[in-house]
Amino acid sequence: MYMPKAFTMQAEIDAVVQDIALTLRPDVERVRYDIEQDWSGDWGIFFRVTLSDDASSPRRLRQVASKVVESMSEGLDFPSLGVFAYYNFRSAAGQKELREEAWA
Repeated sequence: MYMPKAFTMQAEIDAVVQDIALTLRPDVERVRYDIEQDWSGDWGIFFRVTLSDDASSPRRLRQVASKVVESMSEGLDFPSLGVFAYYNFRSAAGQKELREEAWA
């Protein structure tokens, strides 16, 4: 079974993701991710991004989400890692209500 290079580079990926999350504060509160296969069997890195309530407002969401995607694409070379990038965004209020451990 093919395993993407991303599996052997998780420490480096963690460092880059955390650095990017810090540079995007206060809009980005937290970034979590998993590396797993997508619905088609291709490998992906699935980001869960918790945004501040202000950043997730309708007037700012597109701008902030685009900045997150752009920053991650600049910081991580997804093709060389052997993964596709997927993003899910949630507001801090939404996470507080749902309390999903994977997002904590």
